[in-house]
Amino acid sequence: MENISLTLQIIVALSVYYVWIFRYHNVIAEFKQFGYSDIFRNFVGASKMSISALLITGIYFNKITLLASLSMAFFMLSAHLVHIKFKNPFKQRLPSLIFFLMSLFISAFNYGLI
Repeated sequence: MENISLTLQIIVALSVYYVWIFRYHNVIAEFKQFGYSDIFRNFVGASKMSISALLITGIYFNKITLLASLSMAFFMLSAHLVHIKFKNPFKQRLPSLIFFLMSLFISAFNYGLI
């Protein structure tokens, strides 16, 4: 289970970096579709990238992993709910749902539930 959790930490963190660096044009389009400000978009991006750095750091300093994974789960659940609110197709909602579940798994493992 520890290897699964560590692997998920890396997958979640690197995926967030990929989306917010290499697919930033999609992020801009989505936030415009939702009517959110550039400042809010930048806050979300900086927060998610910082949390991703904490997830990577948590591989070596395990104590920060629980808070980082719960924080990421919050952002992913929020993203998923926004996609539902704006009636985006399931295909567009699926990534946030998957990353929410992965973040919850990391949290549950690091809290000792599994």
